Amino acid sequence: MAGASEGLGAAFAVQLAERGMSLVLVARRAQLLAELSERLTSEYEIEVRCVVLDLADPEFTAALADAVAGLDLGIVVYNAAFTPAGPFLEASDVEIEQAVDVNVRGPLLALRALVPSMGSRGKGAVVLMSSLSGLQGTPHISVYAASKAFNLILAEGLWYELRSHGIDIVACCAGAMRTPGYMRSFGRDVPGMLAPDEAARRTLDGLGRGPRLVPGHLNRMTAVLMGRLLARRTAVRLIGRSTRHLT
Repeated sequence: MAGASEGLGAAFAVQLAERGMSLVLVARRAQLLAELSERLTSEYEIEVRCVVLDLADPEFTAALADAVAGLDLGIVVYNAAFTPAGPFLEASDVEIEQAVDVNVRGPLLALRALVPSMGSRGKGAVVLMSSLSGLQGTPHISVYAASKAFNLILAEGLWYELRSHGIDIVACCAGAMRTPGYMRSFGRDVPGMLAPDEAARRTLDGLGRGPRLVPGHLNRMTAVLMGRLLARRTAVRLIGRSTRHLT
């Protein structure tokens, strides 16, 4: 579980623990990981390993491989993300590079490190977190949205490639959720927001049903409207009006 310290990542951890799965929790913030681990082990009969890693560091895979050595991995969830908010021309090089490292390079390296052992056993599953913002250009979070489109297309391709190895993959195209990270970045509620635990539950329940999942009825309606019913430029303009407060 990458990006497990709070919000949706913590919700995924709880959902998996409720299903009786032991966990390897990966994130940068040691204190939050320790608190989540204590909560899970006290409430459920599972084991939890905490791995403090910066997924923006391209060398993280060695530490990750050591952390899971000897384990039969059942599900890999890559939830970590970095969101540079605001005009593209005003973003720093550091912000852009961190978004690419965490949102694009991170899942690639994690899957290359973890999926082969699943393939050798002939079973496993992967959840990659995409976003409704990755279904079309999204002004004012353009880099984040592009990275989420990358994860969606990666999941769809690997879903076909890896199913013959017994590995299922789903990309969750989530809408806004009232997580601590979301509120730090955007600071307001929007229609159709799901609770993180509901989004996590629906995503895990959706494994085996195809490579793309949009949790929430209103979110699915939005995806159809933006992706099929509106002209592309109209969809982008509408999204731009809703995100202009980020400028």
